[in-house]
Amino acid sequence: MTTATTETPLIIPALRPVYASLSDVAETAVRIAAGLFLVPHGAQKLFGLFGGYGLDATGQFFEAQLGFSNGYLAALGAGSIEFFAGLALALGLFTRFAASAIFVMLAVAASIHFGAGFFWSEGGWEYPVLWAIVVGAFAVKGGGRYSLDRLIGREL
Repeated sequence: MTTATTETPLIIPALRPVYASLSDVAETAVRIAAGLFLVPHGAQKLFGLFGGYGLDATGQFFEAQLGFSNGYLAALGAGSIEFFAGLALALGLFTRFAASAIFVMLAVAASIHFGAGFFWSEGGWEYPVLWAIVVGAFAVKGGGRYSLDRLIGREL
């Protein structure tokens, strides 16, 4: 059985080569941004950088304010995922694994923020859900053409 594939006609057909040549670059830019935007959050939790409180204080907050039974371990996990998996996602290294770990962490974050409503400016779940969707796409699709996974010829 043969299926015909047709491309959607463009309003400005002359732009098709531009879109085709920039598609992989755009995907890479989103992957890099998603990964690198997480790294400072992890550095706050793990190392106290960028105005963060470090692992002990963040762990105490996770326990006292968020209800985790072992706040230190939760802070270590969240900070490590943000920092190390964020770097891996940005590099496109172990992309599916890194993006999956980030997705789970963001799902937990969204559940914590759920009671505050939708808007992130009011402490709601909007921001973690948006980023979970972005990284979820890389968990499914992989790192793409311009990734270390592609360079080494292996993906998880």
